[in-house]
Amino acid sequence: MTPPVAVTGAAGFVGQALVAQLLAAGHRMRALVHRTPLAIRHPDLEVVTGGLADEAALTRLMEGCAGVVHVAGLVRGRSEADFLPVNADAVARVARIARTACVTPRVVLISSLAAREPQLSPYAASKHAGEARLASVADDTGLSCAVLRPPAIYGRGDRELLPLFRLMARGLVPLPGAPGARASLLHVDDLATAAITLLESDAQGTFELHDGHAGGYDWAGIAETVERVAGRGRGWRVRIPGAALRGVASLNLVASRILRYQPMLTPGKVNELRHPDWVCDNTAISHATGWHPAHQLYDGLLPLLGRPHRKIEETPSNVI
Repeated sequence: MTPPVAVTGAAGFVGQALVAQLLAAGHRMRALVHRTPLAIRHPDLEVVTGGLADEAALTRLMEGCAGVVHVAGLVRGRSEADFLPVNADAVARVARIARTACVTPRVVLISSLAAREPQLSPYAASKHAGEARLASVADDTGLSCAVLRPPAIYGRGDRELLPLFRLMARGLVPLPGAPGARASLLHVDDLATAAITLLESDAQGTFELHDGHAGGYDWAGIAETVERVAGRGRGWRVRIPGAALRGVASLNLVASRILRYQPMLTPGKVNELRHPDWVCDNTAISHATGWHPAHQLYDGLLPLLGRPHRKIEETPSNVI
């Protein structure tokens, strides 16, 4: 019998898409969940409950598996002290256990394009550190591994980009990015197929990926695509100054310390939002694995904004 595939962060936005596609492709699955239960039920799916600090749970997850896709990560926090235990230390732990527990010791890490610019924020620095920790374990043990750096991800169940797209579809178009900034986008299903393709290959290294739209998008182009999908005319563009964003982010950071919550909008996140170049290149992953995206932005948004759709539980992305 073919060994199962292990997935961490299985109950999140990306994790659910990945689990669904692995099962649809005929893989047996073992999925790690922590606080949020996994909505998917399937006879070929085994759920392991535990956190990334729980070595016993991680060993149960990966024992006898054909490799692991490490999705779980932290996207909200104030400082590197919040992010590093999850986004760096846990990557090394998963890699180390995979080396001895998996029958085919291979790790695919779903990182973030933010890791390309670690100086921008504590989050970006932690994702860069996680990639370095994986490389260190691989160098020491001979573990086979690969890293995916996706750009901003959207799709059914997303509660980060999708609310913004819905706002644009109603005619109010906030523009928080710097003038002239460009970014790539990716549908969550394409990220899932890329991770599976990479896991099943022997390709090693770090790979960026995008939706096939060379050169990425500017904010105006994104808004125009949303408006075409929604079947409406030009909405009201509202450019948000960087100084205003930084002021709100600073206040949010102070409030999070007083009220003890983990913030999303922080000065570091504003640095990411205002960075001028989040454009990716698919060449390396396409050459290494044959993967190509299936959803450009218009096609990906059509079932989300272009007609009524069944509401499902929206969960936070594990990747930014």
